[in-house]
Amino acid sequence: MTGTVKTPEISVGIVSGTGLTFTLAGMFTDGGGSMKLDGLWTAFYRDSKIFFQSDDHIAEAGTEITLVPEEPDKSHFTLHAVTIGINFHWQRNEDQSFKGKLKFIVENEKLTAVNILSIEDYLVSVISSEMSATSSAELLKAHAVISRSWLLAQTEKSKLLEKKTTEYRTSFVTDEEITRWYDREDHHNFDVCADDHCQRYQGITRASTSLVEKVISDTRGEVLVYGGAICDARYSKCCGGVTELFENAWEPVNHPYLQKIVDNAAAPSGFSLDLANEENAVKWIAGNPESFCNTNDKQTLRQVLNSYDQETNDFFRWKVIYSQNELSELVRDRTGIDFGNITDLVPLARGTSARIVRLKIKGSRKTMIIGKELEIRKALSKTHLYSSAFFVEKRGDARSVSFVLHGAGWGHGVGLCQIGAAVMGARSYTYGEILKHYFRNATLEKKY
Repeated sequence: MTGTVKTPEISVGIVSGTGLTFTLAGMFTDGGGSMKLDGLWTAFYRDSKIFFQSDDHIAEAGTEITLVPEEPDKSHFTLHAVTIGINFHWQRNEDQSFKGKLKFIVENEKLTAVNILSIEDYLVSVISSEMSATSSAELLKAHAVISRSWLLAQTEKSKLLEKKTTEYRTSFVTDEEITRWYDREDHHNFDVCADDHCQRYQGITRASTSLVEKVISDTRGEVLVYGGAICDARYSKCCGGVTELFENAWEPVNHPYLQKIVDNAAAPSGFSLDLANEENAVKWIAGNPESFCNTNDKQTLRQVLNSYDQETNDFFRWKVIYSQNELSELVRDRTGIDFGNITDLVPLARGTSARIVRLKIKGSRKTMIIGKELEIRKALSKTHLYSSAFFVEKRGDARSVSFVLHGAGWGHGVGLCQIGAAVMGARSYTYGEILKHYFRNATLEKKY
């Protein structure tokens, strides 16, 4: 397609609350010119309307409003106390600044601040938020393509879901089993959120570099395509040595370009890679197979991990220990179900990467099956367990038992492995070769 095609705009949900404080650096208007604002304001919701309040003024903004910068290239806005890493171990609040328009909407008796901007400006931030802005050029190019592909695929998917006459479901719950997955379909009033639930987007808060801006420019409009459709390109921090199938993390749809990939130039010796088999899975997780993402090289990790991601190095192989009381209380608090004393955790089905898809939780009061992978991770950690690729070692006796979870990988494991791709970039693989490794049968195409 030609470069004359207009760059798409997207809407990103940033933060929600009963009151949101923001600072406008430059003059913003409501689009019609009847309201002009700059400086520090607090937005709040009362009597079914949005109000803006400063030190000496209150302005009524209706039920929905979009603030547009008069000078887009010179202006930005800051949202204060934005929560990042929600429910993850790095969760914290920080002030974040953004280019583009600022929209306020009402959701569930709360306000949500939404940033509207071009997809290319969005990607400059995503690449600097998801990864370090000092990463290698080839890694950044690969990530730019998959982030752009994922986003455009989601907007296309939203259009298709709107046309469906049947209800789109993301959970199936009975007295005996809970199957649930979490995806961007949770959002109805904007395209994507700004947190790890979708893609990390932190505006111009994360320092970008001239390299990041050049990478976005060099790959402008490039996406992965399969069968004429833009690929739903996924990625996670660390696959653990083998990637997972899409349908084992989300809805039961098979994507030919998201298949089981051994994250190495050749299959590591000494292991059977049929990791759906329990015995093979245990040996794999307990082992130390050669893999692109099996690295402790600090220089490489600094390229792909921001400071808060470097707070742990336990990503390729890890271990978590719970006493029986700790595990029982944790599962009750996280699921809202009283299992009594947890007596066992039994994997019933594993995916291609050894990630557990269905887990039986046995308790003195109740036994239930849960899935998919993120539901398992949420149930077994105060934040999120690194992955559902683990096996359980029980220690002690009936009077004092502990559960040791030996695990592999960080995240769902589908698509591109960020740490593996960082290692490939450090070993002089091109971004085309990195994409070809993780997304088999997909091709690069320029859409605008």
